[in-house]
Amino acid sequence: MRNKIISAENAARLVASGNTVTTSGFVGIGVPDALLAALEARFLDTGEPRDLTLLFAAGQGDGGNRGLNHLGHDGLLRRVVGGHWGLIPKVAKLATEGRIEAYNLPQGVISHLYRDIAAGKPGTLTHVGLGTFVDPRQDGGRINAATVEDLVELVQIGGRESLFYKAFPIDVALLRGTTADAAGNVSMEREALVIDNLAQAMAVRNSGGVVIVQVERLAAKGALNPREVALPATLVDAVVVADADHHMQTYATQYSHLFAGRFRAPEGSSKAMPLDARKIIARRCAFELPVNGVVNLGIGMPEGVAAVAGEEGLLDHVTLTAEPGVIGGQPASGLDFGAAINTDAIIPQHQQFDFYDGGGLDLAVLGMAEADSDGNVNVSRFGPRLAGAGGFINISQNARKVVFAGTFTAGGLDLALDGGRVAIAREGRAQKFRDRVEQITFAGKLAADQGKAILYVTERCVFELTPDGLRLTEIAPGIDLQRDIVDQMGFAPEIGEVVEMDARIFSTDPMGLKTDLLHLDLEDRIAFDPGTHRLFINFEKLRIRDQTDLHRIKARVEEICTPLDRPVDVIVNYDGARIDDDVQEAYAALVAGLEDRFYDRVSRYSSSAFMRMKLGETLKRHAAPHIFESGEEAREYLRGAAGA
Repeated sequence: MRNKIISAENAARLVASGNTVTTSGFVGIGVPDALLAALEARFLDTGEPRDLTLLFAAGQGDGGNRGLNHLGHDGLLRRVVGGHWGLIPKVAKLATEGRIEAYNLPQGVISHLYRDIAAGKPGTLTHVGLGTFVDPRQDGGRINAATVEDLVELVQIGGRESLFYKAFPIDVALLRGTTADAAGNVSMEREALVIDNLAQAMAVRNSGGVVIVQVERLAAKGALNPREVALPATLVDAVVVADADHHMQTYATQYSHLFAGRFRAPEGSSKAMPLDARKIIARRCAFELPVNGVVNLGIGMPEGVAAVAGEEGLLDHVTLTAEPGVIGGQPASGLDFGAAINTDAIIPQHQQFDFYDGGGLDLAVLGMAEADSDGNVNVSRFGPRLAGAGGFINISQNARKVVFAGTFTAGGLDLALDGGRVAIAREGRAQKFRDRVEQITFAGKLAADQGKAILYVTERCVFELTPDGLRLTEIAPGIDLQRDIVDQMGFAPEIGEVVEMDARIFSTDPMGLKTDLLHLDLEDRIAFDPGTHRLFINFEKLRIRDQTDLHRIKARVEEICTPLDRPVDVIVNYDGARIDDDVQEAYAALVAGLEDRFYDRVSRYSSSAFMRMKLGETLKRHAAPHIFESGEEAREYLRGAAGA
């Protein structure tokens, strides 16, 4: 078996003009910088290779000169098909100025396309992208007028609309690993991710192409544990050993044992975030975290949710994930994004998107650059600035619940926080809530028609998606509804009953969110007074999310009432309480069952007219609810009933 170790310069000569090239990487993780730099140097020296087609799933760059920015030269590229463009401004400029053919397709679709090309399939069939700019009824993923070929086709399968993304052969793969032997077996033990390397290598091999892998070190032939081999020699044509500067673990970190999963960081080792707009938004988003659920956090503003979850001691009670294959632990941020510490597992990116696309996410928290009156969100295109969709379309379209997070305005926004109240010291220059977004990366109408739970969280207010568009539901203390919200929007939102955002969000003290989400205080919330023979149930600001919450409530009531010799009178406080739509019917049935077994007279109260109406509609099918505006009215009802 021949020795496959060659220089980066010789590797660059394996790429011919007109080739289709694919590259590995996620932000700065797993990017073969030595190979990309050598390819750039060859082109600048000789003018070859020319007219390449570049295919990549995740963004690979630092927003400057590294990663795919090495390829941002006129003549080197003819066509680019990519998922996320925001970190590769040199290539993005070629696209937005029409100097190359360019497509922006969902990251997860491209990740799956590698597998389908490897398997010899004609393309990838999926629902992902319907209703967005990728849909052929809009832009078909094309970035400019110079791009004319249709790579996305609308089809009907089984009576349902789907999108078909065409496959094409790939000639060269530029990939990255950690250790290689002379035969070409490659391991990835020091990499923060495994991404799509194996699928890409198979796709290129079965296309009759060349697979080149950058590594940081060599081992003797046969020295690698076969269970640690990520790329077997049969798929690898050439190996290049890179210097340390071209083989950083991430673009922010040379190497971390934590990112490689060799050690675990002690709990609470991360620094607390300062209290600013970013943390306020992250804190409000954290209220939506599903206990024992699976969550995706997007890049940018949503990254702060992981930090807040760590501060609040919640990381053991939710599974945070990231699209390149991170499961569990705490995702990193900035140019470390994609890496994570204390993970449960690192899996291939395309398998992560299998899970995401099938509805495996209980919650996704994603960025929000623009939103409009229909609930559409744009994060991908802003005039000449091309960010790209990345995994946003896959994730936002398929998660069971989505929270979009972002400041209310952009460009110079400055907040003043004083005593738990918010003031706008300086308004942002640009409105983010517009009559129409420039490009639809998330289709609000489609989500509303499907009955999806969608929130839009900012530092000053919260909206929810309804069939009629955005409805304002919460406002921060100190914020003026007309001046600070309505006057700063390009459309008039629906305004129903608006409640004040939780005061703890705006305090420097920890929020105690663990107690709320885990219902650790149910013993105090549900208590019996022997003197009056009354059961007091305090659900103030409690959120009832799922069957686990119902079980806890039922168990606590049974614990108190089962030993009693007669039924109890009950007063229930629902001020600020929330009962998720998914469990309304089950909650009503639980209440009816408890009334039959343990209760005599029951009164309920809430200062919210909306909550009183919702409770009435929820409970009336199982009980005859008496719901009052205040606790005193509820107690008076019981006194009157007792006198009667």
